[in-house]
Amino acid sequence: MAKKEVAKVEDYRSLDNEALNQKISDEELRLKKTKFSHAVNPIENPLAIKTQRRAIARLKTEQRKRELGF
Repeated sequence: MAKKEVAKVEDYRSLDNEALNQKISDEELRLKKTKFSHAVNPIENPLAIKTQRRAIARLKTEQRKRELGF
């Protein structure tokens, strides 16, 4: 399982700043839609919301690292 996450982090590192910002906004929009869909009609896998939140956190962490120059 850890290997899967490492691959995701490496994918995020390969993005340029503009693509990273676009990916963050896309993921946040997808999370909002999923939450709304879940409120109206329960989704099959509610853990998908947790997974999406964590993906956004990984993206924002990479963005912050770049701001700080790491």
